[in-house]
Amino acid sequence: MILGIFYARFLPQEGTKIVAQSPPGCIVASPDAPNSRPPLLDFDIIQEYIIPRKAFFNRFITVNSPDGKYSILGFPVSIPNERYHRNEFLFNFGLVVESDVDQIPYEQLVRRLAVTFAEMERQNGYLSSEGTAKAAEDGRRPIESLLEIIKEDLNNYGECMIPIDEANTLNMKLFPYHPPPPPVRGWHVPVPKMKLADIVDPTWDLTLQKIIPYIDGVNDVRRVAWLADVSLPLAQIALQHLLYYDTILLLDMFFFGSCYAPRPGIHDFVANRDGLVDECAGYVCLHPPHTRSSVTIGGAHVVEQHHPDSAGNQSHSATSGSASEPRKPSTNSSGSAGKVKDDSSKAESHHTSPTAHSAAGSGSRAPTPAAGSGATTTGPVQVQVTAVTHYQLIKLMTTFCVGRSVMEWIKLHQDAGFDVLRHVDVRRLVQFGVIKGLLYRVHKYVVSKRYLQQLATGQAKAWRDNNGDDNNNNNRMNGGGNSRGDEAGVVANGGGDNNSNNPLRKYMDGTHCFDQIITEQNMTDAEIMEKLKSFRAPAGDLTVFYR
Repeated sequence: MILGIFYARFLPQEGTKIVAQSPPGCIVASPDAPNSRPPLLDFDIIQEYIIPRKAFFNRFITVNSPDGKYSILGFPVSIPNERYHRNEFLFNFGLVVESDVDQIPYEQLVRRLAVTFAEMERQNGYLSSEGTAKAAEDGRRPIESLLEIIKEDLNNYGECMIPIDEANTLNMKLFPYHPPPPPVRGWHVPVPKMKLADIVDPTWDLTLQKIIPYIDGVNDVRRVAWLADVSLPLAQIALQHLLYYDTILLLDMFFFGSCYAPRPGIHDFVANRDGLVDECAGYVCLHPPHTRSSVTIGGAHVVEQHHPDSAGNQSHSATSGSASEPRKPSTNSSGSAGKVKDDSSKAESHHTSPTAHSAAGSGSRAPTPAAGSGATTTGPVQVQVTAVTHYQLIKLMTTFCVGRSVMEWIKLHQDAGFDVLRHVDVRRLVQFGVIKGLLYRVHKYVVSKRYLQQLATGQAKAWRDNNGDDNNNNNRMNGGGNSRGDEAGVVANGGGDNNSNNPLRKYMDGTHCFDQIITEQNMTDAEIMEKLKSFRAPAGDLTVFYR
């Protein structure tokens, strides 16, 4: 919000002077408004920065008040010409804003004010004739009234269009600043924060129109590009546009072999601050057949319809609407990906293992009649699912830790007597925790000591590209290794494929997570580990670690 706006110029006899200001008295005391509030700033202290030294002219400058409460944004201008006293005309248009607000959107406004009035001064002496008989004869509007209109219109409407004279009109718009979006990788999962299908327009980019139907919070970027039949780089650029305007957020792929750990925000979940546990229960708990649940993302409701198929398993179909539901989470919370109103996904994860998927389906399967009992069934039998208590949800969320995969986490609770897959959608629970800032993904990496040494000495490129003597020497050097394998420590093998042809070699610098390898090489986690075991390396050279 603009607290004040002013026009200052340098007078040969008086020095720096505030010619016009709005509201009156915001910079210096105004005789026309004796009962106005005290000035926001001490002008005697900051006046040397209003019209600064020549090195700062024609540049955007920011000056903070001594108490640190306010900032002055200005663009001092110098117009050299022999018709002026001292052969130059010095002036500055400035804005006063609070020091803790984002100043980037106001920079263009200050520049536009300075450039527009500087050009008008060059054309007909608009500023230098202010307050003279010439200005009165032209019947033009005083600069102080212009500044008042500019301030009010920008604060109330974010834009202004003010005719100054017959030939000039001042047009300005306050654009919000969005930081550059982070890079979109092939292994990221875009999650929509609004109903994109309802706002898409035929004039939108063709790539955007093709990928939007497949952005469901489950498909990763590579799969979205494949389903939409577009190239991966084009899909990544389109998703960056959506990310720039804060319409989607990016998560990691979900695997039952992945590890998650709690963030400090888990304390808010334990205390059920702002009803966070209630919101989680409405989103992650499995509902009986023929019930509907909804979540809110950016004000848009995504409703899931649950119904049993012919085998008695729960199937899901997601539709978007604004129908009134008994349970709609509305708590605002900040997640690791930014502030969102809630998290959502509209289909079951395609990353689940067959055994896990079977177990998940068995939670709502109709019981099979005992042999010889004579009982028959003509349709699926609904099984009453008991409600999950707050204590159980808090215990589920707080038992994630580094080194424990989701599958091990499920087994831990099953051994304790709580069937997680029967009561909770695990993928949605993890997604809820990540978006709300309760959990973070612990990635897995592989590093080769010898590969790092070769990168440091510049030998890695020749060792990778040449298939001649260098590789033969490496084969002779690695021929006597022992076979060892441990996912948490050393992975090595004395006999295997040629390292120069191993597709995993370029990922062994400790900066490429397994998610990247999975998407780029179309390999599962188990296949990657088997490939690492066949990598020709001395004992202790390869290490797989979590971070």
